[in-house]
Amino acid sequence: MNIENIKALAEIASLYGLTALEVADGETRIRIERGTGQPSRQEPGALPTPAAPGPATGTGPDAALPVDFNRLIEVKSPLVGVFYSAPSPDSETFVSIGSQVKKGDVLCIIETMKLMNDITAEHDGEIVDICIKNGDIAEYGQVLFKMY
Repeated sequence: MNIENIKALAEIASLYGLTALEVADGETRIRIERGTGQPSRQEPGALPTPAAPGPATGTGPDAALPVDFNRLIEVKSPLVGVFYSAPSPDSETFVSIGSQVKKGDVLCIIETMKLMNDITAEHDGEIVDICIKNGDIAEYGQVLFKMY
């Protein structure tokens, strides 16, 4: 993550009146927190729109886009077991933050009593957070991924 990405995250947090924003990119995790000052007055549910893109948002392919956090989908574990982010230790992960997934794509494996259970996407979308580490125990109903 470079300084422009961090500036864009800070701008998003400020623009939407968020008090905290956490993003993970591989092993890098960034958490931005700010005081609980009053955000600008708006109608309930309305998203603010910036007057013009600033240097942190830009207009290129790496530009920060507004995210509607009300549309986040939580992918929860349907069973208890060991979470695996890849089909084998030498393989690449099924998904990472920023991955575009289609309904039915495998997101991870949960191992229960030596049975490997594929956990698949129930919706098309983009992975925005991975809430569990490879090899950790997933509890029933625990949030594994957030996507929109």
